[in-house]
Amino acid sequence: MGLTLPGEQPPASGAEHPDQGSLDPADNRTRSSVITARAAHTFEPVGRSVAAARAFVRDTLQGWGFGDVVDDAVVLTSELVTNAVVHAGTAAEVVCLRSGDGVRIEVSDRYPEREIPLQSGGVSMGSPDREGGRGLQLCAALASRWGVEYSPAHKHVWFRLDLPERQVGTRTAGPSVSTELLPLADERVRVAVIQIDSEGAVSAWNDDAQELFGYPAKQIIGKPLTDYAAWPHTPGTSTGIAEALRLSRWEGSYGIRAADGRVVPVYASHLRVRDPQGEPSTVCLLVRDDERAVLATPQRGAAPESRHRADGQGTDPFETFIGSPAPDDLDGLLQRTVERSRDMLDGDAAFLLLATDDETELEVRATTGLPSARQRFARVPVDTGSGRYGTARMPAVHEDLSAVPGAVPLLNGTGMRSVVTVPLKVEGRLTGSLGVAAEGAGRYSNEEALRLQFAADRIALAVESARLGELERLRRGSLSFLVEASDLLAGTLDRDQTLALMAQMTVPTLATWCAVYTIADTASEPYLSYVLHEDEERIDGLKALLGRIDPPEPVPTPGARIWPAPARAAHEAALEASVRSLDDEPHHLGSGIGSTLTTAASVGGETVVLPLVARNRVIGMLVLGKPSEDHFRQENLELAEDLSRRAALALDNSRLYSERMAISQSLQRSLLPPDMPEVPGVEVEVIYRAAGEGNEVGGDFYDLFTIPDGAYGFAIGDVCGTGPEAAAVTGLARHALRLLAREGYSGPAVLERLNNAILDEGERSRFLTLLYGELRPQEDGSALLKVVCAGHPLPLRLRQDGSVEAAAEPQPLLGVMDDLELYEQTVRLEPGDVLLCVTDGITERREGSRMLGDDGLAEVLKGCTGLTAGAVAARVMRAVERFAADSPSDDMAILTMRVPEPQRN
Repeated sequence: MGLTLPGEQPPASGAEHPDQGSLDPADNRTRSSVITARAAHTFEPVGRSVAAARAFVRDTLQGWGFGDVVDDAVVLTSELVTNAVVHAGTAAEVVCLRSGDGVRIEVSDRYPEREIPLQSGGVSMGSPDREGGRGLQLCAALASRWGVEYSPAHKHVWFRLDLPERQVGTRTAGPSVSTELLPLADERVRVAVIQIDSEGAVSAWNDDAQELFGYPAKQIIGKPLTDYAAWPHTPGTSTGIAEALRLSRWEGSYGIRAADGRVVPVYASHLRVRDPQGEPSTVCLLVRDDERAVLATPQRGAAPESRHRADGQGTDPFETFIGSPAPDDLDGLLQRTVERSRDMLDGDAAFLLLATDDETELEVRATTGLPSARQRFARVPVDTGSGRYGTARMPAVHEDLSAVPGAVPLLNGTGMRSVVTVPLKVEGRLTGSLGVAAEGAGRYSNEEALRLQFAADRIALAVESARLGELERLRRGSLSFLVEASDLLAGTLDRDQTLALMAQMTVPTLATWCAVYTIADTASEPYLSYVLHEDEERIDGLKALLGRIDPPEPVPTPGARIWPAPARAAHEAALEASVRSLDDEPHHLGSGIGSTLTTAASVGGETVVLPLVARNRVIGMLVLGKPSEDHFRQENLELAEDLSRRAALALDNSRLYSERMAISQSLQRSLLPPDMPEVPGVEVEVIYRAAGEGNEVGGDFYDLFTIPDGAYGFAIGDVCGTGPEAAAVTGLARHALRLLAREGYSGPAVLERLNNAILDEGERSRFLTLLYGELRPQEDGSALLKVVCAGHPLPLRLRQDGSVEAAAEPQPLLGVMDDLELYEQTVRLEPGDVLLCVTDGITERREGSRMLGDDGLAEVLKGCTGLTAGAVAARVMRAVERFAADSPSDDMAILTMRVPEPQRN
C-alpha cells in the first residue's frame, strides 16, 4: 500500500519557501505523490560522512533509474550533511523517498534551535567562498520544492526534485484517406531483417529475407552483402554500398540478386549500431520497392514555408526540416540536422560546428559521410582570412577545394571538392556553422547556399537552446565533481597521495592519460612525478616516452595550452621502429615495435598543459592527453582548469606540511641524546613515543650521560606544551643539565640553576617537571642513586619480592618560583631491583572517565618481577597502549634501570 509524501501540500506557515515550493494553481497536470521506494541511512558526525552521504544518494538514485536528477541531489545532500556533521557537529539521517514523478530527500540533525534564513524577492547565493549558509540557498536554486521543519529534538530539511517531462506521443501521422488511395502491397508484407558486421559480411538473415530472395540463412551468412547487392550509382552522390553501410543512417533504393538470378528492387533503411562490447554493425530493413511506404520517411518539400496543414495553419518550419518529434538531446538534434542537410542538397557529407562563447573558434559537434569521428570536438578558427570566404560569419560556396587548399580545414584529406557553408545565428550572434560537401567539383551555387541558410535560420534557435541546456547539465555535473574532488584533496596532506588523486580524478573522466610535473623551487627544472593511463599496461611506455622529451615550459598564464611535443615524439618513435622492422628478419622482431606503436596511438591526439599555481608561484604542471586524432571539448578543459587550481593548493599544502614535519622531526631528534652510554653493572632501557603526526615538537625528553668520578647523570622531564617554545626550554634543560653536572654541582644545585635559567627566558619560559639523579654502581653489585623529583611523577621501585614503592618525594616544579630549596634523596638498588621513571603521558592515559594513574602503573609494575629492564619497559608501554583504544594525545617516555642478579654456577 502506497503512502502519501508528507509535506507535499503547500504549507500554511513559512516552513516552506512559497516562491520555491508551491505549484502554480493553474497547472492542472496530475502528479503522483505515492511513495514507491524508501532508503535511509544515518551518518556519524565525522568529516568522512559527507562523502559517504554523497555516495549513498548517488547509488540509491541511480539504482532507481533517476539519473536525470542525480547531480542536483548529490550537491544538495552534500551541503546539508556538511551543515549537520561538520558545522553543527551532530549525526545526520538521510532519507530518500521515490515517487512516480520525482524524488524527495530529507536530512535531519539534532540542532533545532538554528533559525530559518528568511528570503524576500530573488534568491541571493552569497559568496561561493563562504564556508557555510549555502545549503538552503542551493535548495532554493535547484529544488522543485523544499522546506524546513523543526521539532523539540530535531531540525528537518527536505527538498524535492521532479523528473523532467519527457515528450511522448505520435512520431508521425498522415490524414485519413479513402481505401482506393492506400499504397498497394502483397497479401502479406514481408520485411527482410539483415545484419551486417564490421567487415561487411552478413551475420543475421531472417525468414522474410529467405522468402524474398530465395537464399537460406546458412547459405548467405558470412558472405559480403556486396556480392548480392545490385547497387546503381546513387543519383547526385558517389556513395557506394560499402560507404552506405558505414554511415549512421541511410535510406534509399537498390537491388538484391535473388537465387533465381533476377534482381529484386528493394527499398532499404539502414541503421548503424554497436553491441555492448563496442563492436559496430549495420541493421538493414528491406521491403519490395513497390512497398516502400512501409519504411520510407515522409517526404518534405524544399520550401516548407509554402506548405499548409489540412486545418489551414502553416507547419512549423523547424519541424518541417528536422522531422517530428525533434530529438530531445543536443547530439541527436545535431546529428539529425546534418543528415537532413546532406539529403536536402544531395551531398556526400555534412557537418555542423558550434561556436565558443567568445566566438573565436568553432568546435566540431556532428558529421555524416566523413571519416571524422576522430574530428569530434576539434576546433578551427572562426576567421581564417579576409573577405566573405575567410570567415564563418557569412555564407560561402567553394566550387573546387583543390584550388584553395585548407579553405575548409575539416575537409582536408577527405576527398571532398565542393562545399557550401552557412552560419547559425541567434539575435545577430554567431552560434555555429553548417556545411554540406560533395566529392565532385562545381556541385553548389548561391541557390543551394540560400536553401541551406533558410534551414540554418530555422534550427539555430533550437540548437542554441539545446546547447544551453546541455551546458547547464554539464555545469551541475561539474559542480558535483568539484565538490567531491575538493573533499578528496582536502582529506590528505601526503604529497604522493595528492599526486595520485590528481591523476585519478582526471583519468578517465576528463582525459585518457595524465602526467603531473612538479617544480621544487624557482631554480629547479620540472620533474615528472606521476603518470597515469586508463590502460595500466600503457603506463610504462608512456612514462618512458615523456622521460625522453623536454618537459613543458612552466608558464603561469591560466588556462590550457596545446603541447605538441608528446605526439610529435611518439610519431617519430613509431616511424623509427617501423623502419627498423623492415631491416630485421621476421624471427628477430620482438614486442618492441608493438609497444612503441601502442604508445604512439595513446598520445597521438591532443595534449594540453595546465599550470599548477599556488601562492603566486608555479609549482608544477598538469598534462592531459587524448589518443590518436582525438580532441578535448571546451567544457572539459574549463573543468580541468578549475580542478588544477584546487589540486595546486592541495599539492602546495602537502609540500608545506612535509617540510614542517621534516623540520619538527629533525628538531625532535636534536632534543634527544644521540646515544646512550653503557653503565657497568646496571641495565638501562628507554622507550619514547611522540604523540600526533610528527608535525609538532613534543615537550618530553630524557638523558643519560657520564659525570666525573665514575658516576652517571640521568634525567627524564616534561616541558609544558609543544611547539617551538617548548622545544627551546627542552634544549635549554638538557644541555644545562649536562654542563652543570659535569662541573661537579650536586643535584639540587643543578636544578636550582636550571630554574633560574628558565625564568630568565621571560615570556618565552615554560614550567618544567623534572626527575634528575646521579647513578653510581657499587662494588658489591648494588647501585646507589641520588634523586631530586621536581614536580614530576614519582619514580617507582620494584623489589625482588614484588613490592612496589615510590623512590622519592615530590618537590616544586621548575620555572615557577625564584627561590627554590630542593634536596636530594638516596636510593639503593639491590640486585634484582628495578627503578621505573615515566612522564605524565603514561600516568594520565585515559579511557573515558578512567585514568591509569600512579596506582595503575604500580599494578602493572608488580607483574614485572624477574624481567630485564628492556622487558619491563616493553610490558609497561604495552599495558599503557592497551588501556585505551584511542591514539595517545601526549608524548610518552619510559626510563628503566635494573641491577641484575649475580650469575649462579
